[in-house]
Amino acid sequence: MKTHTVLGARILKGGSSPYLDMGMRIALGHHECFDGSAYPNGLKGRKIPLEARITQLCDCYDALRSKRPYRPAFEHKETLGILMKGDGRTSPEHFDPEVLLTFERSASGFEEIFENFQDEPDV
Repeated sequence: MKTHTVLGARILKGGSSPYLDMGMRIALGHHECFDGSAYPNGLKGRKIPLEARITQLCDCYDALRSKRPYRPAFEHKETLGILMKGDGRTSPEHFDPEVLLTFERSASGFEEIFENFQDEPDV
């Protein structure tokens, strides 16, 4: 499971498009935590590309809101609490403080987008 970051980056590396370059940085860095506690490279703080720091928070929001085989989906309010306060697995220290603050300020937009697209078929 943890190799998907490196494999995804490898697939996107060397493209001639700035979008592929950004996709490569996102693929490689979206599981890095701001406090340096994650993978694949244990990057910390601003050494993690901004686009990966943003995607990390969005990915966590989506993961918490989505049903999993081992747990039901969390509602928006509960998800917001987990991201802002932590739950023993997720901690606010995992996220860029500025990205987290921006998320908090725009959280109602995240809820609206999630609700509007949750019934869309998987691509």
